[in-house]
Amino acid sequence: MYQYGLIGNCQISALISAQGSLDWLCLPRPDSPPIFGKILDQEGGQFSISASVPSSETTTTQQYLPNTNILITTISLPNGDAFRITDFCPRFLQYGRIYRPAALFRIVEPLSGSPSIRVCCKPVSGWEKTPVRPIRGSSHVRYDIQGDYLRLLTNMPLTYLCEETPVILTSKMYFALTWGLGIEDDLVKVSHEFLDQTTKYWRTWVKQCSIPVVYQEEVIRSALALKLNCYEDTGAILAAPTTSLPEEPGGPRNWDYRYCWLRDAHFSLSAFHNLGQFEEMEGFLKFLLNVGYASEQSHDRLAPVYKLSQDLPLPETEYANWQGFLGSRPVRSHNQAAEHIQSDVYGEMILTLAPIFFDNRFIDLRTKEHEALVANLVRLCERSISQPDAGPWEIRNGWKEHSFTNLMCWAGLDRAYRMQQAGFLRDLPTNLDSARARAANALLQATKDKALRNGPTDESYDASLAQLAILGFPNREVCDTTITQIKHALAVRQDGKETGFFFRYLRQDDFGKPQSSFVICSFWVVQALAKLGRLDEAKQIMNQILTGANGVGLFAEHFVPETRVQLGNFPQAYSHVGLINAAFAVSPPWSDVL
Repeated sequence: MYQYGLIGNCQISALISAQGSLDWLCLPRPDSPPIFGKILDQEGGQFSISASVPSSETTTTQQYLPNTNILITTISLPNGDAFRITDFCPRFLQYGRIYRPAALFRIVEPLSGSPSIRVCCKPVSGWEKTPVRPIRGSSHVRYDIQGDYLRLLTNMPLTYLCEETPVILTSKMYFALTWGLGIEDDLVKVSHEFLDQTTKYWRTWVKQCSIPVVYQEEVIRSALALKLNCYEDTGAILAAPTTSLPEEPGGPRNWDYRYCWLRDAHFSLSAFHNLGQFEEMEGFLKFLLNVGYASEQSHDRLAPVYKLSQDLPLPETEYANWQGFLGSRPVRSHNQAAEHIQSDVYGEMILTLAPIFFDNRFIDLRTKEHEALVANLVRLCERSISQPDAGPWEIRNGWKEHSFTNLMCWAGLDRAYRMQQAGFLRDLPTNLDSARARAANALLQATKDKALRNGPTDESYDASLAQLAILGFPNREVCDTTITQIKHALAVRQDGKETGFFFRYLRQDDFGKPQSSFVICSFWVVQALAKLGRLDEAKQIMNQILTGANGVGLFAEHFVPETRVQLGNFPQAYSHVGLINAAFAVSPPWSDVL
């Protein structure tokens, strides 16, 4: 398992190890080069607060303050000494707006005995991995990094900090790490005020969420983690806050996920919709309008993935000077998928826009710009039916017709048809009934033995086609048979027994055959089974999947049930989206309980 907790404030995000080390932080944005990158290289930079004895002699526990994104790490020594680290990024309402600075606070307090701690703050200058020399001030240390500065303000003696001298912890120590700004007020006062207000913010946000009757704690943690994958400044939604955590240890499947995939954003927003949270949708629609009208090219074709600043994450770059997570190379930034044609995104973006036209709470969003965007997406959907592309799994070579793309084209055209029936899209030149029928027929052409296959020329099964039932494809027999065959053919088994986890597919791709389960696929299977009324099967799988979370409830992209190893980038928005939507799918209504 990844022994890390995630903190953030929708402006920055960081990973804190169970030993109390800040091992991943990119500034000034989550898709910027790393300042602390120890998770990918022992020399990649860290900000650690540890006992001044070998870590092998300590016992650590990590948990979140309930219903918040505030992380608490407790470190105990054999002699009974113990201390606690509270880590958080400030986020709260101030002067009518959300205050979310590029800042991280660490509060260290003794719990028992007289623990001795050592603090080590060693940032690096981005992918060059160049150590940054500290410049001492009166009560802070400054690090000049690529034209800006990182400032560490503390009440710890700077001599002990800079020389990493062990110090007895007799009272609370405070650390504030900021990017490009200072703190003029008293550090102790600010730390406690920010902690209190951040606690209240997250707990209020959770209270405003709808949650299902069952799996409440898991849904709340997933909602909080998913929220941290939203980059509020532009409305983009990250696939994950990390890069290059390997899908297969020692293999080449190491990708940079710190960007906004349109497909992933759609699924994320479906989860936020279930949660009754809509500000994320409004933020993303602004992002989508910008990328949809940024140029003539974007009017004719959307890229599948964008940087948080809305440009493309190109070129994909490898860094030979980075060792990689547990030696898994290469370490990469940017992502070549931005060059792909992945035509399913057009249907998914119509699905993302659909609530505007069916839900009267969003009447103010029924603008000519959004309607024009839907009209253009309809044109792109119709054009994409039965056309080859890279597919949802981003095949780099050998593009072909994919059933998932045809399914999303059908779903987008079907929702647009319903919008037109409701009085919208009146001037649309497309015959939507005919277009969706053509997409449905393309799907039926790819069925064999009543089960939908990866494409008309590929009879393999693909877990993404669980979406057939979830999206309400009208042929019940094909939906039922497809999910039954996926459940059988793609199940990960241990000692001959099904584990509840599924491969996304078992065909050869650019890098061989996938070796580990893809977590969201299990949740898709749960959703599809629930949609088809097969609740007992769905609940059994749901309970099995939950074992794939780490100690603080966070999921990676992949999971190996035999060894209980998490793989791929972490925490993965997709996985937490899947949990939220699956929990709602299998949950009884609150009226059955209250």
